[in-house]
Amino acid sequence: MAQTAPYFPDLADGPADGAAFWLTTSDDVRIRVGHWGLDAPKGTVLLFPGRSEYVEKYGRAARDLRDRGFATVTIDWRGQGLADRLRPSRMLGHVDSFSDYQRDVSAMMEHVRASGLPKPYYLLAHSMGGCIGLRSLYKALPVEACAFTAPMWGIQMASALRPVAWTLSSVSRQLRMSHLMAPGQTPDSYVLRTPFEENHLTSDPEMFAWLQEHLRQQPDMGLGGPSLRWLNESLFEMLGLARKGAPQMPSLTFLGSDEAIVDTGRIRDRMKAWPGGVLVEVEGARHEIMMETPAMRGMMFDRVAEHFVQQSAHARVG
Repeated sequence: MAQTAPYFPDLADGPADGAAFWLTTSDDVRIRVGHWGLDAPKGTVLLFPGRSEYVEKYGRAARDLRDRGFATVTIDWRGQGLADRLRPSRMLGHVDSFSDYQRDVSAMMEHVRASGLPKPYYLLAHSMGGCIGLRSLYKALPVEACAFTAPMWGIQMASALRPVAWTLSSVSRQLRMSHLMAPGQTPDSYVLRTPFEENHLTSDPEMFAWLQEHLRQQPDMGLGGPSLRWLNESLFEMLGLARKGAPQMPSLTFLGSDEAIVDTGRIRDRMKAWPGGVLVEVEGARHEIMMETPAMRGMMFDRVAEHFVQQSAHARVG
């Protein structure tokens, strides 16, 4: 049985039955998962979060999903949240290999089955979680439907900087300097160093203040910029995924009109080529649509719930 981990319900603001647990991956990294809604009638949403995120950040999303009949399970990926950090500098976002995140997924799925979270399972993945989630679909993640918000299938950067990012991050491996922070990044948490008026995450001031309060109360959950190794690994992973055809599963993807973090062209290209794929562009939304205004969030969760129910019905008929 998984060991109980710290969980901060007042910060999460999720369903009352929320709980968190420590898991150990196949390579002995300790990660944290959290779940809500064991009694949900419509199944469980596997919520794959983005880089720098943590369980409590998705408590409100879990409440929105529970209101629509779904349980939620989410994760502190290795190197972030309260999971094991992989370098001595706690605020450095680092991973040795992008494929290691699939070890986290495997441990998460073992927990989902052992804890009795209701079937069927669905994938809802955000940003870096969208990159991890797409790879997981190719590796036969046992879900009946998938949805993405601002998936990291490419990183937004000036065209002149793209070859620099590739070259510098690749050379840093040869020079054994890939543990250093990528140029232009800082060790400070984004929401604490960025004024609301300049943030790329949400247009909702109350939600932004809520995210700031998380890290003021629990600074250990914060994370700064990525390492050169993370950058290099992510570039190779995204390129590899771009060369693969669409998974055999209809997809619903949301993209904000004010997106400034992930590559919108990569998202549009993939969704155009995804049989049964639907791209919903949300006017006025920034990067984190699950953290947007109540109207945007309500629309998104309604569409996601409808998509999951429809695809589950199709799977039963099939």
